[in-house]
Amino acid sequence: MSREGSGGGVESAGVDSAAIDSAGGDTAGADSAAIDGGGTHGTAIIETNRLCKTFVLGEVALKVLVDVDLAINRGDFVTIMGPSGSGKSTLLYLMGGLDAPTSGRISIDGTDLAGLSDREQSLFRRRKVGFVFQFYNLVPNLTVEDNVMLPVLLDGRKAREYGERCREIVESVGLAGHTRHTPRELSGGQQQRVAIARALINEPDIILADEPTGNLDSKTSEEVLALLQRINKERNVTIVQVSHSEEAAAYGNRIIRLRDGKVWNES
Repeated sequence: MSREGSGGGVESAGVDSAAIDSAGGDTAGADSAAIDGGGTHGTAIIETNRLCKTFVLGEVALKVLVDVDLAINRGDFVTIMGPSGSGKSTLLYLMGGLDAPTSGRISIDGTDLAGLSDREQSLFRRRKVGFVFQFYNLVPNLTVEDNVMLPVLLDGRKAREYGERCREIVESVGLAGHTRHTPRELSGGQQQRVAIARALINEPDIILADEPTGNLDSKTSEEVLALLQRINKERNVTIVQVSHSEEAAAYGNRIIRLRDGKVWNES
């Protein structure tokens, strides 16, 4: 089945496993050189070369992405747009290493994802990429602070060493008075801010956001997009979002439009 419009990956214990990447929690023995990356080609932090993805449904082969060539520069705020079924979310998941291409190459900060083991890919995602999804994917019975700290705990690090950073991030997304609240006590916009804070806790180079405002009203959407824009400018975090909204795209500096699995326009 095509993943377009799924609003996130596989859920585990009520939280999207991609958002915190619980796979491979034991990082012992991982190749740290591979995780650190091999430098960049020019200024590009994300590169794809002849990227293809085909889903097989019985006897039918559905070509979702066809020979996609892209280079996204460090510090860009890119919006991927296109009609439903054009391959937007699939491309985002491939960039984040959440799925493997049928053919072609993906390089993140100079590292070819195909050259990493499963364990190395898991560590790579936690250290290099933050994920934000349409439906937040927070653990409902955990506080704001605990949700934000989940990637740290799953990486085997001590929470107390990240307490100050957690407080700084929560304050920066406008939730300073809500650290002990649970998601059910927050509005949709506040929950998405928690998800953004969680994506930032490991200081990623890249944030991948799949329809981050798709479940929000227009005013709250503007606030969340302004927050992402500020993160992009102040922290130099590369942001790639999938959206149907021209208004959302206006917060970034570049638009990539897909049609029938191919890039047909860039601006």
